[in-house]
Amino acid sequence: MPIIVNLDVMMAKRKLSLNELSDKVGLTLSNLSILKTGKAKAIRFSTLEAICKVLECQPADILEYRED
Repeated sequence: MPIIVNLDVMMAKRKLSLNELSDKVGLTLSNLSILKTGKAKAIRFSTLEAICKVLECQPADILEYRED
């Protein structure tokens, strides 16, 4: 898949666990886990906004495009 999700990298940089991010963003652990592992097929802008706000980052810090 050419879209790479670097959520785990940003969480490690901010020293934030999946449980903490889940509580702060208001998403279930399972949904965040699906996103973190790159298995998600889509993400809402409101979800991306909430994650960026909590992690104090830009969308490009979380999502990356790579050609196959």
